[in-house]
Amino acid sequence: MKAVHFGAGNIGRGFIGLLLHDAGYDVVFSDVNPELIAALQAASSYTVHEVGEGGVDRTVTGFSAVNSAEDEERLVAELSTADIITTAVGPNVLRFIAPAIARGLGARSADRAPVAVMACENAIGATDTLRAHIEENAGADWNRLAERAVFANTAVDRIVPAQSADAGIDVTVEAFHEWVVERGPFDGAEPTLPGAHFVDDLAPYIERKLYTVNTGHATIAYFGFLAGHEKIADAAADPTVSGKVRSALEETSAYLVAVHGLDPDEQSAYRETILSRFANEHLPDTVQRVGREPLRKLGRHERFIGPAAAIAERGNTPDALVDAIGAALQFHVADDAQSQEMAELLETLEPSEFVAQVMGLDSQHPLFDRLCREVAAVTRTPR
Repeated sequence: MKAVHFGAGNIGRGFIGLLLHDAGYDVVFSDVNPELIAALQAASSYTVHEVGEGGVDRTVTGFSAVNSAEDEERLVAELSTADIITTAVGPNVLRFIAPAIARGLGARSADRAPVAVMACENAIGATDTLRAHIEENAGADWNRLAERAVFANTAVDRIVPAQSADAGIDVTVEAFHEWVVERGPFDGAEPTLPGAHFVDDLAPYIERKLYTVNTGHATIAYFGFLAGHEKIADAAADPTVSGKVRSALEETSAYLVAVHGLDPDEQSAYRETILSRFANEHLPDTVQRVGREPLRKLGRHERFIGPAAAIAERGNTPDALVDAIGAALQFHVADDAQSQEMAELLETLEPSEFVAQVMGLDSQHPLFDRLCREVAAVTRTPR
């Protein structure tokens, strides 16, 4: 069995690539980083160091690597015979890998079983997004090629921090992981993936993860940044910061229970597990790394505005989430392009323009005026 995985970075090697290896697949990593690809091509194995309770060292072997920017023909050949195609490239990069996948489907024998395509990104409906890009690239051939692939959305969860400079291709990750895949598209023929959990309805799992893990992680980063902490674990140990995070996640938990019918006790236990993961002192993660790309994180269907808007639409007030949004607006660091862009937008746009353009809410939304006041308060704050 063979899997082609786009994105040979830390998440690709330390999470999806590891689980594919454990499931018995020969993994072909595809990336545009020439140094990383060369290192993978020169190695026969790498180690995934799991830290925290239950963590062990895991060795990955039987992989290969291809530079998709320099050797697309080989990539297309690998895609044409793959059993699984996965990604961990970031939602905004999916459109760039779609042409190669479209070519791979075109080169695939009609006699082969359909390849399973799963985008493992921190985004709702990422595989649907990838499929749309592939369809666009296939053009008139799409009706013929569509039968050669099965597209399934996923929800993924594993904290993979920034790595030490001397780590090489080894990766340090937390011991916890979750990979949830929608079952329906496979029509009873799910791929062999013991490390994944197939479910009939993915929506509750996607929102539970996005509005608990991602909301909580970003909240602790932004409040930790304002409090002067460098590491996520140090911010988690700060009672004031951890209290802010807990309040935000209590709001999202109440929403998830109300909308998806989750068991309140199970969601409470899940929330406590997430909070304990943030406090894992063995993960050398920083508030600046976790907080990067604040404009994306403040998007309409992202970890803050998504749940806050939904809570407001139900007639409730998401005070803790709005507080976290205010903290995100004050994330200004020199080495993050979106942070700098956000600072410029806050200087040049009216609060109403900022809320509409960045957060995607119109003036009729019940949360619009509240967020305008939050933006205005930040722009009046001396920096």
